[in-house]
Amino acid sequence: MNAEEILQDAERRMKHAIDAMVHDFGTYRTGRASPSVLERVHVEYYGVETPISQMANVSIPEPRQLLIQPYDKSSIPLIERAIQKSDLGINPVTDGSGIRLIFPQMTEERRKEMVKQVNSRAENAAVAVRNVRRDANEHLKALEKKKEISEDDLKGFEAKIQKMTDKYVDEAHVLQKKKDAELMEI
Repeated sequence: MNAEEILQDAERRMKHAIDAMVHDFGTYRTGRASPSVLERVHVEYYGVETPISQMANVSIPEPRQLLIQPYDKSSIPLIERAIQKSDLGINPVTDGSGIRLIFPQMTEERRKEMVKQVNSRAENAAVAVRNVRRDANEHLKALEKKKEISEDDLKGFEAKIQKMTDKYVDEAHVLQKKKDAELMEI
């Protein structure tokens, strides 16, 4: 791998860390119902951890309600149990043909708890970006050691990687503040 490829790989991996964080942010619920909150819930189905979205149709009949209609009606108790074990904090209501999740208005305490989770996830993304920086710098130092790039080139590439790192860490914190504001909104 040459120095330019290392830079491109580092940028791709940093962007991926931020994209994964944004995807995870979608699973934190605000006051509205969203099928994405179920992405972290997996059901033990025939010995395999299966996402609910692969076992059922999930719809939003009302702004604060999800309706889960399993393809296999015998899996209703399994889905119900998985939701109860999850950190959603919602009790499922079974009505024979499906499961309803009614999202209550979030309490101030629950909002603050969600903000802590979001902050933790954002910090994990920032750490991932910094780890990519460390890996890229190690690869560049190896190139310099093999005399494939000069010491001045190494310093220049390290500066570019640091600039990239700062950009993505700042982006993580901006997105985190935006999600915090969304969660604290009543």
